[in-house]
Amino acid sequence: MPSYYLAATLARFADEMVAFTLVLLVLDRTDSPTLAGITGAAYALPAIVTGPLLGAWLDRTAYRRSALAVNQATLALVMLGLLATVGHTASWLAPVLAAIAGATLPLVSGGFTSMLPSLFRPERLARANSFESVSFSAATIAGPATAATIAAAVSVDAAVVVIVVAAACSMVAISRLPALPPVGGGGETFFSSVVGGLVHLARTPRLRASTVTTTLLMGLTGILLIALPLHMPALGMPKSAAGYLWTAVEIGSVTTALLLSRLQSRWRPEYVVMLSVAAYGVMLTTWSLAPTFAVLLLLAVAAGLAEGPALPAMFAARQQYSPHALQGRVSTSAASLRVGSSALGQATAGVLVPAIGTHAALVTVGLGLVGASAVGAVAGLSRG
Repeated sequence: MPSYYLAATLARFADEMVAFTLVLLVLDRTDSPTLAGITGAAYALPAIVTGPLLGAWLDRTAYRRSALAVNQATLALVMLGLLATVGHTASWLAPVLAAIAGATLPLVSGGFTSMLPSLFRPERLARANSFESVSFSAATIAGPATAATIAAAVSVDAAVVVIVVAAACSMVAISRLPALPPVGGGGETFFSSVVGGLVHLARTPRLRASTVTTTLLMGLTGILLIALPLHMPALGMPKSAAGYLWTAVEIGSVTTALLLSRLQSRWRPEYVVMLSVAAYGVMLTTWSLAPTFAVLLLLAVAAGLAEGPALPAMFAARQQYSPHALQGRVSTSAASLRVGSSALGQATAGVLVPAIGTHAALVTVGLGLVGASAVGAVAGLSRG
């Protein structure tokens, strides 16, 4: 489904640019790590509440295309609002605008993915998951790198304009997606539908293991979003150069996601998630030792190689351990937890990183990822 991957990748590209560009925009105009962390958190935090609600609605509606298009339209309008107000008006306005865009964020990370079981036959899902991972990784490769390049060569403002254009192009691609019938709902009330997805996540040990591990992964990644731009001057680089590190990570990640896609059929997906996240954490502990930016880029590629299998395995865990009627709720609820965790990580980093320094923050994140894998293993133990 070329239309699907085009629409999903463009939306994710815009989202990946937002996560990085928001930080640069606030740092550039206010020089406040705390406000940058709060604004980034405000963009992601609403997803904790809206994710389960949007997932339940997606399972019950035939208007998925409209929902995805509204998400992109909202993002474009909010970015234009931030461009006009950050650094020129009251500081509280930036987090408020970011929160408006973030309210529909789970549609990008979970809403598209929940469509896969309806678009592909079961025997093609493993391959579809690998390409879905490539979609995420391609967006993460191109998004920060594009933001970094445009911010350095032109301005942060120009990077915001590119986000608006990408969101508009995504809306055009979304209009070409097939209309899909509702997959759930039946006689359930809307509240029961919302609770059903959350209960399934909580009560399914193998799915719980994957969800806990990847949720903690995103929280620690939120710290990196703030720590890496602040670490760049120590290597003689501008803050925007941090975008190339995210690109390097994703180059490694997409490589192993494609080459090792058969792990999904040989190993249980939650095992792949936990091992990949732990290996990623081990690699991250070495980043603070890099004497130059070039060395750090190589370490970032190596870390991405370790982390690569985690994303397609996470998709496989949701699909294998969830009935078809719960796919939308499970995908967006789990995505909301991941996005919300990232928000808390960014908010924490706004205070933590200036207090302990960027070197200590990088080591802390690496060790935290190893711990996240262990916590996920404990969460996956059956309780009866």
